[in-house]
Amino acid sequence: MDSLHQAWSFFLLATSRYQDVQYVFMLIPFVLFFELPLYFLNWMSVFRYLFRKSAEAPVSLPYYPKVTCAITCYAEGKAVQGTVISLLEQVYPGHIEVIAMVDGVQKNIATYQALKELTPVAANYTKRSLIIIPKIQRGGRVSSLNAGLNRAQGEIFFALDGDTSFDNQMVNSAVSHFRNPGIVAVTGPMRVRNARNTLVTRLQSLEYMLSMQVGKLGFAKLNVINNVPGAFGIFRKSFIQKIGGWNTGTAEDLDLTLRIKQYHRRYPHLQIEFEPGAVSHTDVPESFQDFLKQRLRWDGDLWYIYSNKHKYGISAATMGWSNFIFLLWYGILFQIVMPFSIVIYTIYMAIKLPIYTFLLNMMLVYMFYLSLITLQYIFYLALISDRKWQDCEAMLILPVYPLFQFISRVWSTFAILNQILNKGHLDSAMAPLWVLKKGKQ
Repeated sequence: MDSLHQAWSFFLLATSRYQDVQYVFMLIPFVLFFELPLYFLNWMSVFRYLFRKSAEAPVSLPYYPKVTCAITCYAEGKAVQGTVISLLEQVYPGHIEVIAMVDGVQKNIATYQALKELTPVAANYTKRSLIIIPKIQRGGRVSSLNAGLNRAQGEIFFALDGDTSFDNQMVNSAVSHFRNPGIVAVTGPMRVRNARNTLVTRLQSLEYMLSMQVGKLGFAKLNVINNVPGAFGIFRKSFIQKIGGWNTGTAEDLDLTLRIKQYHRRYPHLQIEFEPGAVSHTDVPESFQDFLKQRLRWDGDLWYIYSNKHKYGISAATMGWSNFIFLLWYGILFQIVMPFSIVIYTIYMAIKLPIYTFLLNMMLVYMFYLSLITLQYIFYLALISDRKWQDCEAMLILPVYPLFQFISRVWSTFAILNQILNKGHLDSAMAPLWVLKKGKQ
């Protein structure tokens, strides 16, 4: 013990002689105990999945139930045709029922007409059908999803956005998991379709690779997946009907995911899966201003869901210990507490240190995160990516990505404060205000 004490004393003495770096060690305990373990846990889970996949024989039993692909449409115009056609052209041998719900059809005649043009086209495909539901009054995304759920004839329900397209094996890959009666939801990789347009879209594309493909894959294999995205969620219809479909309000995807998790203690066999072969393609905001607007809603909704809508449902008694601990760790500490910690830490250093010392400390923090992100990117590119040459392009923006992360986390702090002080969830493009108020949001 004496030798350890002497070593620690020597370390403190050494760092005290170099004021330029000692404040970096303030960040290390938080990163080591709360952030790095998430990365390592995720990586180990992905390694285990890849090992099992290589060792196990693939299951080839025929399973082709009728599926319903429900597309929520609002102001997509001609772009919705690409979404519908990508579903009609699926290689899935079973029947695919495509239901397109046009919200506020009187103000979205262009989208409605674009869908009507596809009616004769759909008739040329075997085992494919297209149904258009024109909703006169705009009720928001949740209203559209529930309308589609009530009309659906398929056993598996795909909740999809009208501006998203899909690889032609998506349905086949996703449905195969539902052979297991314990599977209630599946999602897959979302790739950025407009990645090459601007620097902001390239950064978001890299973010989707690392968080959507690496993050969700690893956490799904631990059965603690954090969220089934609203733009691309696949569900066992009977289960979703039993729990009442989607609830009114914003962040309906996170709300539904938490409601599913709240059955885990009573039904521990229930699982949410991630299928790497079920690939979707979506457009992301192309300007920095539009990106900030999107994240203002996304990050503010986190606080709303955790502290308001589900404040009594987040417990080990309903979710089970694994989901409860993961939600506290990832949802509360990583997504809520850490952005505030980073802002406070940065402001403290800026006030406490001389400018050159502050910049040197920030450079050291930047190098740490650049190393961590580079390691995760190499891991993704080598072991997970199915489009390696295409994904290699992201290597060019790796040096910028830690700055993008920092800005995103600072903005997340502002978004959470906006939700706390101004009820930011009421300013949502997902539903009109009258719907949110009537739903007691």
